Amino acid sequence: MTVNYGSKRVVVGAHYGMRDWLSQRVTAALMALYTLLLLGQVLFSAGPMGYDKWAGIFAAQWMKVLTFVIFVALGWHAWVGMRDIWMDYVKSVGARLALQVLTIVWLVGCMGWAVQVLWRL
Repeated sequence: MTVNYGSKRVVVGAHYGMRDWLSQRVTAALMALYTLLLLGQVLFSAGPMGYDKWAGIFAAQWMKVLTFVIFVALGWHAWVGMRDIWMDYVKSVGARLALQVLTIVWLVGCMGWAVQVLWRL
């Protein structure tokens, strides 16, 4: 005779909870700090803001790398949020998979475009 204690709960998902919550907070904090840095550079630059000054902000290699890191953080932030939305509200497995694949393709495309823009300045 076997005795089963507790409910027979079906465990679904990959236990993303804490890791995703933390990644959302960390990426949001990084983006906020970067925004303050960029805003400071724009506000405290001498003279009127034009393309030359804007390109000058991103001329330094460290700024390009930092901006790319922020774009990656933004992509990860968006992926976690969109994946959670698809998992919570789209019940059809096929539709959910299609939306997740489209989201990944879109975000990778945005990352490629960001690299092109950054290194063309």
